[in-house]
Amino acid sequence: MAHFEIVAHRGIATEEPENTAAAFQRAIDLGADAVELDVRLTADRVPVVYHYYYLDGATTGHGPIFAHTLAQLRDVRVLCRSNPAVVPGQIPTLAEILEQFAAHIGLEIEIKGPEPEAPEIIGAILRRHSQYWQRMEVTSYEPALLLGIQQMCPGLAADLLIPRTENWMKLDVVAYQAAHRARLARARAVHLHPTQLSTAVVRTLGEQGTRIHAWDVNDEPRLRTIAAFEIPRICTDDFSQAWAFRLAPRA
Repeated sequence: MAHFEIVAHRGIATEEPENTAAAFQRAIDLGADAVELDVRLTADRVPVVYHYYYLDGATTGHGPIFAHTLAQLRDVRVLCRSNPAVVPGQIPTLAEILEQFAAHIGLEIEIKGPEPEAPEIIGAILRRHSQYWQRMEVTSYEPALLLGIQQMCPGLAADLLIPRTENWMKLDVVAYQAAHRARLARARAVHLHPTQLSTAVVRTLGEQGTRIHAWDVNDEPRLRTIAAFEIPRICTDDFSQAWAFRLAPRA
């Protein structure tokens, strides 16, 4: 068996509308270690669980989410992209998701930003659930947002997301950039794409005490990569494949 935790990206979005209570409940039913969810602020500064800037295409609504109040979003329904026959879901608030799921499954909470006040608003909600912090981590691409969360929620894990490598960039730059951006964010871990992994990258980050998690682990070659480097936690859109790989015997 390969030993790594499986995080269901936006819940089980292959079966239910992504980032909804139904998708997260399905992840619990299937045995996921955690779910990944995205947090944005509404026009009235309520943290809601939704990935995109725009409602268009993924929901029955239109326009940017930051232009809508929570009351307006209550009438919007989230569509299941992989199966249009699935009953659409509601955009939940972060507070609702924490109330329903914090006691039952790990939560990987991505702050999308870019509002400078996001850590204070989101952190105030997270503090109500500090008894579950050992099962949570907050992530962001923005070091400043992670620093803000650490001020609001001392002791809550803060991990830095690293974007895909640009075409010109070799892995030596990936390692250097990830290491120093992790220092900027005071991050516990960096989340790398499997294509960014190498012996040197793993060694560089390990030497400064920064953990590595992996995202977009959506096929068997990438699963083999994370197993080879003994990455302890992955985020995937294909939960069933990752689950089967984890259970399969290894030579």
